[in-house]
Amino acid sequence: MALKIVVLAKQVPDTRNVGKDAMTAEGTVNRSALPAIFNPEDLNALEQALRLKEQNPGSTVGVLTMGPPRAGEIIRQGLYRGADTGWLLTDRLFAGADTLATSYALATAIKKIGDVDIVIGGRQAIDGDTAQVGPQVAQKLGLNQVTYAEEVLSVKDGKATIKRVIDGGVETVEAPLPVVITVNGSAAPCRPQNAKLVMKYKYATCPLERVAPSTAPEGASNATGSVVSPSGDERGALYAERPYLTLNQWSVADVNGDPAQCGLSGSPTKVKAIKNIVFQAKESKTLTASDADIEGMIKELLEEKIIG
Repeated sequence: MALKIVVLAKQVPDTRNVGKDAMTAEGTVNRSALPAIFNPEDLNALEQALRLKEQNPGSTVGVLTMGPPRAGEIIRQGLYRGADTGWLLTDRLFAGADTLATSYALATAIKKIGDVDIVIGGRQAIDGDTAQVGPQVAQKLGLNQVTYAEEVLSVKDGKATIKRVIDGGVETVEAPLPVVITVNGSAAPCRPQNAKLVMKYKYATCPLERVAPSTAPEGASNATGSVVSPSGDERGALYAERPYLTLNQWSVADVNGDPAQCGLSGSPTKVKAIKNIVFQAKESKTLTASDADIEGMIKELLEEKIIG
């Protein structure tokens, strides 16, 4: 059974490098101050999509992401691993979106793509940790959904068989297509980039992402994450000769979206304040491994109602 699969992926700030400039005064993430990476759990989801493509000849995998032009790097990383296409939602009207506005934008894009069998993404993004976008997309599209997926075992007879991890164990469920699936970070890691695909797609860009050539080597990324393309006539000839190098780029208008439901205007969640809290111990005690010391510590914790 040939499947049309869309992978929801996000370019996120690397939260391992959070500093004092990580947030703006408005309470949104200052993405320019942090290195950008492929959201880890979305890579787990991409691997499941690519496995389904291998199991079902004729299937296609596309990467759907939303962000500034530099987020086109996420699509390229998907192409390097075996995806067939991608779509970048980029528009100032999308900026500052919470999960509700994000899921609205993604849902409108999926409707435009059309006839999608499986929408799959990571359980949550590391910059928000809400795990809300996948289920919200399913609700907006009126689709079945399976969360906490560990592995998509098979798809046949119009049904997906999925192993999922829940509190207390593992269960296997069946869901009719079309379906939205969110994948755990404990699922199989994504395969590495393929050298031949890197060579094929290294100049793939969205129109807004293309930059003038510089002293950087061809195919390298500049400081903004955009691909440094060949110059002048060479650039025009390259994209004319190889149309697959021009990635899909959609605005709010392109997906027939309502600007009032996008970005900050469509986001009911507002961040009131950001504080940097440093925990400091008021006192410390040194305990031995004796039964008396351990028993005394447990009694103290119970009396203070810290445990119990």
